[in-house]
Amino acid sequence: MSGTVVHAGWMNGYGNVVIVNHGEISTLYAHNSKLLVSVGQQVQGGQQISVVGSTGWSTGPHIHFEVRDSRGEKMDPTSYYIY
Repeated sequence: MSGTVVHAGWMNGYGNVVIVNHGEISTLYAHNSKLLVSVGQQVQGGQQISVVGSTGWSTGPHIHFEVRDSRGEKMDPTSYYIY
């Protein structure tokens, strides 16, 4: 899913975070060890935007994934998974 990077940096609790605005929704990827994109950059579905890590309030390497609506409210992310 293509979009524009609106945040690429540190966020309390989440550690290194990338937030991508897709128009109707935004996606958040947290606890990254390395960010591969910058604010304002256009990204495409399938493009690597970060490297998994354990930054922020994390007990081990993983990606914390959120989907938020246009008001910033968290949504159920399961319909956005690609298996």
